[in-house]
Amino acid sequence: MSASRGHLYIVAAPSGAGKTTLVRMLLENDPGIRLSISYTTRPPRPGEADGREYNFVDMETFRDMVARGDFLEWAEVHGNCYGTSRPWIAAEMAAGRDVLLEIDWQGAQQVRRQFPEAIGVFVLPPSLAVLRQRLTGRGTDSNEVIARRLAAAQDEMRHVTEFEYVIINDKLEQALADLLAVVRASRLRLDSQHARHSRLFADLLH
Repeated sequence: MSASRGHLYIVAAPSGAGKTTLVRMLLENDPGIRLSISYTTRPPRPGEADGREYNFVDMETFRDMVARGDFLEWAEVHGNCYGTSRPWIAAEMAAGRDVLLEIDWQGAQQVRRQFPEAIGVFVLPPSLAVLRQRLTGRGTDSNEVIARRLAAAQDEMRHVTEFEYVIINDKLEQALADLLAVVRASRLRLDSQHARHSRLFADLLH
């Protein structure tokens, strides 16, 4: 590891586990982490800005990026494409900045093939009953839609064993403290400390 090498964090969770809220709070509490902004071919929604929620591109541009190998991972969802920029992440990490990817387990598998050192965190709900309650949302979805979303969430949760860390999001403040602890612990690993403080190590261990 070079002296300036940053960490790559992957945070995944089923719908309803509270991942997006946790990630937002983490970024507010740790300005040393940058969130990877995905590319997408879907049009911006009201209130969204290019480069903030997503990098918005047309389908031709997206396909060119795929052909060049610009994406760490990409997928087509409901007719729209989404992708994670490989050059941006590599540049950020090379500059010593930590990067966070908020993606699903399938994207996480693709990322790990190219960044096996990535630190994986999976967020779980405290129970199926709580998950079902969260998935009902505003109460506008039919029972059939809720049942499909719950089944999809259960399928996603079966991939929890592919991640190094698991956070159970029962109380939000505790879940945030746990996520911050994962980040702090990763920065205290021997290789990270040695890279950041190589001169101190040389002085103390000569």
